[in-house]
Amino acid sequence: MLRTQISLTEDQKRLLDARSAESGLSLSELVRRAVERYYGGDRDLDRDLHRLRVGQGAWGDREETGEQYVEHLRSGRRLSGA
Repeated sequence: MLRTQISLTEDQKRLLDARSAESGLSLSELVRRAVERYYGGDRDLDRDLHRLRVGQGAWGDREETGEQYVEHLRSGRRLSGA
């Protein structure tokens, strides 16, 4: 493992400190995980684009909007066929 030094804003440091306290993970581990998630190998542009294309228009056969559907769920009433 390599050691490096970074500069953070006060807000970024506060966020990391809070997350570290919640999770029990070190600041270094949190930064490593964030870098891996953002820049790491698990990102696959072709896969992500495929998922977006597959989902495109998925709501097209419904009369209600997504917002209406969510409001019905929040009120405890399910729409027919949902």
